[in-house]
Amino acid sequence: MFILGATEAHRLDRMPRGVAIPEIRQHLFSAVERVIVCDGPARLSGRAVTAEAGVAAGLLYAHFTDLDDFLASYAVDRAFLVSAGASALADRAGEGSVAGNLCEAALATPLETVRPWARLLVARPDLTGSVRAILGEGTAGFDAFEGAVAAYLTEERRLGRIAATTDPAALALALVGVLHHLVLSADTASAETDRLRATVTALIDGSTATAPR
Repeated sequence: MFILGATEAHRLDRMPRGVAIPEIRQHLFSAVERVIVCDGPARLSGRAVTAEAGVAAGLLYAHFTDLDDFLASYAVDRAFLVSAGASALADRAGEGSVAGNLCEAALATPLETVRPWARLLVARPDLTGSVRAILGEGTAGFDAFEGAVAAYLTEERRLGRIAATTDPAALALALVGVLHHLVLSADTASAETDRLRATVTALIDGSTATAPR
């Protein structure tokens, strides 16, 4: 028999019975993020998610076929957010600082949101296929971010703001690698943000140092 702990019971007590929850999908997505951060992807279950969300256990299955369908929907939703965050990069070429523009794009989706999503995809690589099947190859999540960064750096190279010898694709891959490592290893968002800014600045400084003035 499943017995609710004090925290879960208190949360359920505060949830009025029979009252519709606005944006229930996002409510459940936020709950699964908290479960991943606190307990890790290996501890995921429908009951853990609904307990964290403070809703009836059957509510998840009223909106999703099963747990896999729920996790795939969550992965697609967050991949779309990451993709959207990078989409504005193309319009920033020639304006501001190159490092600043890249950091802004990388942080457009809060790292608190990116962290559980990335950790889930590492634990469940099959979900990456689900994301690509729905959003398209190379157009979702880190794939889209990498492509947007490469295109942006190509334009900055054309404008002479970074060195002509710069390899935009290699720099884009390096930035994605840094972002991926930070969200998988850092303990706090502030630590992730500070290290990301410092690393991006170092990478770009190496490309701008020899750029024509």
